[in-house]
Amino acid sequence: MQTQKLLVNGERLKSELEAFAEFGLTSNNGVTRLALSEEDRLARNYFCECCEKAGMTVKIDDMGSIYATLPGIEEKPPIVIGSHLDTVKKGGRFDGVLGVLAGLEVVRTLVDNKITPRIPIMIVNITNEEGARFEPSMMASGVLSGKFDKETMHNKKDEKGITFEQALQEIGYAGDIRNRLKKATAFLELHIEQGPVLESEGLSIGVVEAVMGMVCYELEITGESDHAGTTPMGMRKDALFAMNDFVHEIRQKLNILDSELVYTVGRVNVWPSIHTVIPNKVIFSLEARHKNTEVVREVERLIAEQAKNIEIQSGVTIELKKLWERDTVWFDETLVKMVEDSTKSLGYSYKRMISGAGHDAQFMNTIAPSVMVFTPSKNGKSHCEEEETSWGECEQGTNILLETVLHLLKN
Repeated sequence: MQTQKLLVNGERLKSELEAFAEFGLTSNNGVTRLALSEEDRLARNYFCECCEKAGMTVKIDDMGSIYATLPGIEEKPPIVIGSHLDTVKKGGRFDGVLGVLAGLEVVRTLVDNKITPRIPIMIVNITNEEGARFEPSMMASGVLSGKFDKETMHNKKDEKGITFEQALQEIGYAGDIRNRLKKATAFLELHIEQGPVLESEGLSIGVVEAVMGMVCYELEITGESDHAGTTPMGMRKDALFAMNDFVHEIRQKLNILDSELVYTVGRVNVWPSIHTVIPNKVIFSLEARHKNTEVVREVERLIAEQAKNIEIQSGVTIELKKLWERDTVWFDETLVKMVEDSTKSLGYSYKRMISGAGHDAQFMNTIAPSVMVFTPSKNGKSHCEEEETSWGECEQGTNILLETVLHLLKN
């Protein structure tokens, strides 16, 4: 006879998600809760209060990340569950916060059932994942993992000239470097998919194997400005037309390179931006993402090759600047399999997935074995007020975290 599964309280999880949505609620039912803002301070205060009521001890590190720990019987590195509470401007009610509150609900379920964990359970709110106020994104996890320099990050400024360090002090969350997470048994992050795949395939859960590698270039095309009415077409060095030709031709090549490759021209600036003047300069971005490093390297080769072709064809000059890159981060296969088994045991439909978006888990993976779980996003929408994941789907994702934690506690 199969024993009944321990499950979380879905209504309580819903209630808390609705409560946190009030911190920065927008007129269209979205959320604006920028990192280290007043809205963030209020959400942090309430989160700490909830954790303390659940019997957890709360500590803050020097990047403002919050660690709430439920003691275990054994003094061992904790099982860490977490994500982020900050949002983009006019973002949604689930991005980030779901992963934090899922951790809280897991702990509350253990406490409700008088289960003292063998090893500590920790919930973490990682500061400034979004990078919407202070760039770059995933700032605190980047410092924690040694990817970013703390002093450099503390000196980052928002659009009003306020530094990260100033804002941290102003909201009262400038903690101690000694409180940083150093070791963990595992790091688990539940997150909305932020894409359309799960919903389109009618699946409940994404078992995330990796965060996809990517590269981002800035291309600066320089031509010559002349009169738009008096210069014959064959005598022009039009920077914007050169960009159009580049984008058209690179698309043909990238479309046949690999079916899983995604790429985007996301930013374009044109000078002098006068309708009677031929553009003499265009600066635009081109990023590409794929799980295989070899494919990303081939994208880079094609970009460089096509830039030279356009220089010859159009008489312009093209300068390439690599803005950033990252290799694919593969999560711990033992944990991935454990999450997969937990999903099967609960009877939820699922698929293994590669995340196209970056998440704190990719940096936390350098500190501890890590894994992610995705829940569906309605119409694939995220980073907008229309962002939606059903309460039942939030509950299912949290149940998977609980089941995975119970497995880890047995090992």
